[in-house]
Amino acid sequence: MKLSIAPFTTVLLSTVGAFSTPRAFSSSRNANPIYATTEDTADTTKLTNDVSKLKRVLAREYATFFSPMETQYYAKDVSFIDPMTSLSGVESYQNNVDMLASRTLLGKLLFSDAGIVLHNVEGGEIQEDGSIGEIITLWTLRLTAKILPWKPTARFSGASVYKVVPDSSSSVGVSIRGQTDYWDSINIAPNSGGEYQKVDTMTAVGDFLDQLSPGGFQAQTAAPELPYQLLRRGDGYEVRSYPGYTAVKLPYSRRDEGFGSLGAFTKGMSPLSPSLMDVQKDDISDKYMMWPLTFTQPGESEPPVPADAMEKAGDGQWRTMRVVTVPSKVVAVREFSDVSMEPVVRKADRELREFLDRDGLKPVDDSDEFVRFAQYDAIFSMGRRRGEVWIDLADGGHPW
Repeated sequence: MKLSIAPFTTVLLSTVGAFSTPRAFSSSRNANPIYATTEDTADTTKLTNDVSKLKRVLAREYATFFSPMETQYYAKDVSFIDPMTSLSGVESYQNNVDMLASRTLLGKLLFSDAGIVLHNVEGGEIQEDGSIGEIITLWTLRLTAKILPWKPTARFSGASVYKVVPDSSSSVGVSIRGQTDYWDSINIAPNSGGEYQKVDTMTAVGDFLDQLSPGGFQAQTAAPELPYQLLRRGDGYEVRSYPGYTAVKLPYSRRDEGFGSLGAFTKGMSPLSPSLMDVQKDDISDKYMMWPLTFTQPGESEPPVPADAMEKAGDGQWRTMRVVTVPSKVVAVREFSDVSMEPVVRKADRELREFLDRDGLKPVDDSDEFVRFAQYDAIFSMGRRRGEVWIDLADGGHPW
């Protein structure tokens, strides 16, 4: 059966763009903050406060998925540009956001579970000439195309660059005159340190449509997945933020034996996926397997430690088991679907490191001493498998 997805393209062309931004902005974009004289200190202070309020408004709009959209902060002829489309005017922007969020009749038919997460708001410094530097947001957007039988979820991450001007005629003192969006998956220029560049529209359309394709028969997942926040859907990789978690860890020689031992140890404990394996560069050092058990919930400073796991670990038949606590971290991930044989895993690890270097992301210093890979599927399950290599990113080695 041939199913047209043209309505999806039309809708997203006019909505997703309202959420993206570039890194094609240089570090000097907000340079030279104003050094006010006595006579204009009051005006500068007011403008600084107005910009600070605007940044809080943007954070509030993202948190509520623009319900309501605080239109007093937008110029009537404000422009919105993203990789697939462009819009003009506040009403056009708001109508498309409402459709994406299923707040219109057409939106209820096409989409579900739409949401956007704001990771950062920066910029907006006052310049020497009294202008306002660009305000930049980093975000992740998702939506489910419920009109398709397999209900695929498309995800986009990127940045939005806001052009803001002082506006004495406005009750809020400033106006957003333009917004340009960039997607991490297609707009990051290779070997630029993470700066964004424009791409042709068909590249963006292809990136969107690829996410709507059926995924095929998937292997059975071994356990519920450790939760994470997607920070970047990049070209060939993802970046995720994981909460702190506790896990049980043991050295292993054969993976099936490691699975068997951990399965017996965690009986009744409801372990999580993925299983994480660390393999050293040499063939002499121990290999380690780890299963997550609990994770830090909102409001908690650290994950709970299961008492039954602590009682058993290190004693008797469980003498090689250890319960460990892993702190929260930012992790780069590359997925592969082949069986997790050593050549496959090491190749994926090399490719991921090349992508990180290409896009200006920095691994932790000792990450090249071993390969860490993840397995999500039940060990003898059938179907398309999901494996990943993981590399921890250094503090300050990423923009989040």
